[in-house]
Amino acid sequence: MKPSEVLLTRFARLLEISSGTAMRLMFRHHFVIALLLASFSVPSFSKTIEKSATKTNGISTSIQKTSALSPPLPPKPDVRSNAALVIDETTSSVIFSRQANAPVPIASISKLMTALVVLDGKLPLDEVLTLTNADRTGDLYAPSRLPVGAKITRGDLLHVALMSSENRAAYALGRNYPGGIEAFVLAMNAKAKAIGMTHTVFVEPTGLSSRNVASPTDLIKLVNAASEDPTIRAFSTDNNHVLKAGKQAIEFRTTNTLVSKPAWNIVVQKTGYISEAGKCLVMKAVIQGRSVVMVLMDSYGKYTRVADANRIKKWMEATLPSHLPTTTTAALGVAPAL
Repeated sequence: MKPSEVLLTRFARLLEISSGTAMRLMFRHHFVIALLLASFSVPSFSKTIEKSATKTNGISTSIQKTSALSPPLPPKPDVRSNAALVIDETTSSVIFSRQANAPVPIASISKLMTALVVLDGKLPLDEVLTLTNADRTGDLYAPSRLPVGAKITRGDLLHVALMSSENRAAYALGRNYPGGIEAFVLAMNAKAKAIGMTHTVFVEPTGLSSRNVASPTDLIKLVNAASEDPTIRAFSTDNNHVLKAGKQAIEFRTTNTLVSKPAWNIVVQKTGYISEAGKCLVMKAVIQGRSVVMVLMDSYGKYTRVADANRIKKWMEATLPSHLPTTTTAALGVAPAL
């Protein structure tokens, strides 16, 4: 092969390899010379150039089509709670994490554990309990609508403790546990250990004490354990409940405004607040056919925890393909609400 043929073949190969505009511009002036030489010594070179140009144009077109079909994913959800963990259980992936292993005060999220201990104890929900002055602990911080002396079933007390975060109801549940409050708190911590909550301490059943602490990672385990019980699922996701306290009928409503939203499919939930904990929200919900567990702790302002939950939901709806098969609560092993 002649030297000119070698030179021209190398130039052609370089053009074929390079699909970038910058590289083609770099070699443009070389090809002017190459084309002049080709007209004298390598008649077939013009065909080689056409073939290479066709390939590079094809690559460029392919890249343009790929870019059009694959828009960049939206940024991670703008979660503003100071400690948070969001898990997509369907894929076992972490959607968002912030201070996930740091124990923090959990306020009334404690009542999920209160409910687990009551139900694990197989105590009759239709048993009538009498509220006493001992159940007024914490009234200074969270006044109760349940009067001292009222006779209310254990089931109704559990219902309003979970749905409306009723503190006097939660304390009465613990006080009426076999062995009293001390035995109840021991059972709370034993249950925490049994489900793998390694950074958790409970000192009372309401959550009014800032010494009730747990990490977001531990709270994921608590939410999952609570979601397995049909009574907790039903009571925590109820929108309102009327109970009788003597001759008086008292209506209670949920503390979580998302429960009544048709766009939300909530399996289990609990809110919480004390000044040391900030606004808190834990939930298991079905979003885009996925089982998602959210732990949102120490949110500032009145609406941040709910706004965070909505931002996570919108992010998942924008990110996950709409053609994925939908997972129902039944498919997730979740029984319908009672």
